[in-house]
Amino acid sequence: MRFTETAIVGAWVIDPTPHVDERGRFMRAWCAREFEAQGIRFVPVQASMGFSVHRGTVRGLHYQDASAPEAKLVRCTRGAMFDLVFDRREDSPTCGKWFGVELTAENGRMLYLPELCAHGYQTLEENTEMHYMASAFYAPDAARGMRYDDPAFGIAWPLPVAAVSEQDRRWPLAER
Repeated sequence: MRFTETAIVGAWVIDPTPHVDERGRFMRAWCAREFEAQGIRFVPVQASMGFSVHRGTVRGLHYQDASAPEAKLVRCTRGAMFDLVFDRREDSPTCGKWFGVELTAENGRMLYLPELCAHGYQTLEENTEMHYMASAFYAPDAARGMRYDDPAFGIAWPLPVAAVSEQDRRWPLAER
């Protein structure tokens, strides 16, 4: 795997280094040793998947608060998506900043999001599926969110928003 630091402290883009032959490809999706060699301590305890029918669907921005912080390793397993990490850690030099990257089933690229950062994504193709591993169990009482369209964040989604959940529409705007 090739690890590339992003503009968000502690967030990484991870590109696979597949073995390719006449049968197709084989690639590692996660390895504790390779992550630790980059200074990333990530031990997944839960994996989740999401499927979106429509191109332009936005999900997020979601995170778990300090009572149950979780890091995530996100990949696209079908279609294509614009994946985003938003740094909301008050002690971080990149607090209030975001970084986005295109993940596709074809490129196998992953995005690692550190604890206490918010996660969101937009599908770039119809019938897009994503998979992520988390370092903490889902804790409904710790689940929080931020508005995907909050002007204070200046997020540049690549497509017009075609669908978003009622819950994600109702997250409060940031205090100014």
